[in-house]
Amino acid sequence: MQAAAVKKAASAKKAASVKKTASTKKTASAKKTASAKKAVPAKKAAPAKKAPAAKKAPAAKKITVAPKKATARIKGAAPAKTVVHPPSGESRTALVRRARRINRELAEVYPYAHPELDFTNPFQLVVATVLSAQTTDLRVNQTTPALFAKYPTPEDLAAANPEEVEEILRPCGFFRAKTKSVIGLSRALVADFGGEVPGRLEDLVKLPGVGRKTAFVVLGNAFGRPGITVDTHFQRLVRRWQWTAETDPDKIEAAVGALFPKSDWTDLSHHVIWHGRRICHARKPACGACPIAPLCPAYGEGETDPEKAKKLLKYEKGGFPGQRLNPPQAYLDAGGEPAPPLRAG
Repeated sequence: MQAAAVKKAASAKKAASVKKTASTKKTASAKKTASAKKAVPAKKAAPAKKAPAAKKAPAAKKITVAPKKATARIKGAAPAKTVVHPPSGESRTALVRRARRINRELAEVYPYAHPELDFTNPFQLVVATVLSAQTTDLRVNQTTPALFAKYPTPEDLAAANPEEVEEILRPCGFFRAKTKSVIGLSRALVADFGGEVPGRLEDLVKLPGVGRKTAFVVLGNAFGRPGITVDTHFQRLVRRWQWTAETDPDKIEAAVGALFPKSDWTDLSHHVIWHGRRICHARKPACGACPIAPLCPAYGEGETDPEKAKKLLKYEKGGFPGQRLNPPQAYLDAGGEPAPPLRAG
């Protein structure tokens, strides 16, 4: 009887101990869960770290937006927009592709591009090109008919009275220096080349008043030999397009020539010069009417409003005369008009 009582007491004590342990574990688990729940919102509520005011990020550079196609081609419709990405860090391959695409676009705009000096033979072209320095081709074209009517050959001009030539060339400006040059080159042609204009660069540059630019005009347009004409328009545009950063004409010629096949050089010169005279002017480019705006890193330097830009166009078909009194038939067929003669109207 006593043994049974002792055994019953031991069993009760063991049950109480197990119950206490379970209760302790449950309490610890509940505390742990409560602690975890409490920690979560505390972490979530932690404030974000603020950057010091002095290290404020600079404002993003404004991106210029240009029309995808020339606004002058699209009447009564707002052009679609595209971002112009400056070609900083542009690879050589990307530059070549962009340059050639620009030339293709310009060829579509000016399919009738041609030399804008009137001439019928190499002698007339070399003389007209020398006279075009520091004046417009239009003014030269208005002046040379009287000159070539009186002195049609190198022999005639070589034997001319300088004072009479000066009087004819007065409208071209710098008429004394130009008279000296054209008489001098005529005498050189007679003395050294039998009265014929040579068809080699090294011979042409020996003539008085003839440099590489003049020589390439003559070679490309009178002899059909490729050459790049680096005049003021050409220099301005290839730098705007970031084809080269060179400023020396000979270095520009070499840099741009390396971007194109040699067979493209003469027409490329016409396309660029025509674009420079008609749309991409020195002081105020007509950016809003430019067919190559999406390819031009200088977009926005000029007028971007399409209607205002159209008013800046010069010497173009559709009522505006070109610079030649006797332009090629292709130009006339495209709607271009001949230039007026000197003192006309």
